[in-house]
Amino acid sequence: MTKASSTSANRRTDIVSAAIEVFAEIGYYRATTAKVAERAQISQPYVFRFFSTKEALLQEALEVSWTRIFDAFRSVIATTGPERLENELVQAYVKIMDDYQNETLLQMQAQTIKEETITQTMQNGFREIQQIVYTAFKDAGLERPQEKTLIFLAKGMLCNISLALSLPELMVVDE
Repeated sequence: MTKASSTSANRRTDIVSAAIEVFAEIGYYRATTAKVAERAQISQPYVFRFFSTKEALLQEALEVSWTRIFDAFRSVIATTGPERLENELVQAYVKIMDDYQNETLLQMQAQTIKEETITQTMQNGFREIQQIVYTAFKDAGLERPQEKTLIFLAKGMLCNISLALSLPELMVVDE
């Protein structure tokens, strides 16, 4: 990779990171590419060098956030035995939520955005996560893997709500 293409790739990453922050903080509809450019410390036309529309920028930001979850879950699955699998997947997701809160908030917002490409990106992300978890539970020999997957995903959504509303008590479990 040449220095120019390396710098270009870094700038693209910087723009996506700035977009995640701006979209999560003020919402997709209120955010502008000018605000994203300001956060990335570049000019607005430079944003359009990489992304033809704000929607395309959102789509890439969402794909980055989904990929982070896919990679984390696949890593856990590759290194964890059946007896700890579910707990380790939960811990991996909690770490993502702690380290990348804006990505979680962005995904939550994107569930209400009705542009077709965004809806498809979110559907694809949820389908992939569902398949990754289901296959892992099934391959691990866990009983009722489909039901366990459903409950796992439901708990994940509750984690998201807990984060978004600053209500950690939603996640308290009596032992």
